[in-house]
Amino acid sequence: MSSPNVADRRELISFCIGEQEFCVDIRAVREIRGWTPATPLPNTLGYIRGVINLRGAVLPVVDLGSRLEIETSAPTERHVIIVVQIGQRTIGLLVDAVSDILTVDEDTIQPAPDVGCDANRAFVRGLIPSEGRLISVISLDGVLPDVPVEEAA
Repeated sequence: MSSPNVADRRELISFCIGEQEFCVDIRAVREIRGWTPATPLPNTLGYIRGVINLRGAVLPVVDLGSRLEIETSAPTERHVIIVVQIGQRTIGLLVDAVSDILTVDEDTIQPAPDVGCDANRAFVRGLIPSEGRLISVISLDGVLPDVPVEEAA
């Protein structure tokens, strides 16, 4: 029996929002930082917490729980911001806590079920069964759908 091809393996960072577990591709993650209160901006979407200063750059912070329509609590010092790169944009994702780094074979990621909701498929790329639970693989392209991913700086 041959070992799985390294190219077919993916590293993902898993995190919690409420009681649910999610993950994103580790290659998109630039850093993980503790919660910093964000400065709200007027006339922004409800899931945009505001902006923070990240080493001189203004970084928008998306409350990922709110974006996924999961009931969330007010951020505390235990919450974290996962800084990710989506195309040419860098944004922060507010989550409850980072859990683990997962290494999975591509074929263990099961497609998201068709539950009659296109919005579900815009966010969830697939599901990973792990130790009696399912971890949703988030598609970062769906986090800011109104901003073209190819947009140049």
